Amino acid sequence: MRGWTILALTFFAACCSAAVAQDVPGIEICTAEKTMERRTGCLQSNVNFLQQTVGKLRLDQQQRLDAANRQIDALKATVANLQKTVDELQAAQKAAAASAVKGAPAPVKDAAPTAKDAAK
Repeated sequence: MRGWTILALTFFAACCSAAVAQDVPGIEICTAEKTMERRTGCLQSNVNFLQQTVGKLRLDQQQRLDAANRQIDALKATVANLQKTVDELQAAQKAAAASAVKGAPAPVKDAAPTAKDAAK
């Protein structure tokens, strides 16, 4: 059993050392390169990394902007609905005041809508 443990640990160590040796994408300092080909390759790698990063950020920001625009549109619709309700309430209040001045009872039909109706 101990042999299997040692074999598993050896395999795990070999995998970890291979993972560390892999090139991690990112900005590299290219001035350390001696040959022009390696320096050009390094710079191109930096350019590719930056283009990918900018592309991801652009997509993320566009999605956020689209979500914000959808939310703004929903809020505009809500404000329009609330303004309509306020206008109806003010009209009903004026009608009630006018009928109270004349001495006639206010019509029940023009009464203020309930909170449930205002939410629609």
